[in-house]
Parts: sequence; structure tokens; C-alpha cells
Amino acid sequence: MSWADQIERFWTFASEAKIVGLWGLMLIGVAIFALFAEKRRNKVARIDRIGWVPWTGVFMFSAMIGAGLIALAVKGIFSGE
Repeated sequence: MSWADQIERFWTFASEAKIVGLWGLMLIGVAIFALFAEKRRNKVARIDRIGWVPWTGVFMFSAMIGAGLIALAVKGIFSGE
């Protein structure tokens, strides 16, 4: 069975808790990326080269929603559903 078949099988038969948990992990990954992007942005010497993306807001939104989704998924994953 190829890896593509394994991924398709997982998405077909995964519980809702696992899928919600994966969405939460993805949003935590986005939050980590936004954290590093904000740190990089703060190191820029020229103010006109900063950019327009509000990385702090992206971090806060992604971290809070991701943590909430993971918290919701934990009960379902541990109960075996």
C-alpha cells in the first residue's frame, strides 16, 4: 500500500476527534511560523522594509484557536472514539 493510499485511508476512517486534533496541530504550526516571522520582522533595521502582515495577530488567533481545537480533541482521542 502506497503512502497516498495510507493517507486516504486515514482521512476516510479517522474519527472527528483526530481530524479536529490535526487541524489544531496545523494551527499551532502556523502560530510557530508567525512567532518566528514577528521576531524576524523586529530585527529589520529599515522601517520601510517591515511589511504589512500583522504577525502578532496571526500568532494570537492561530495559537488560541489551535489550543482550543486540541483541547476539544483530547477527550475524544483518549476515549477511543
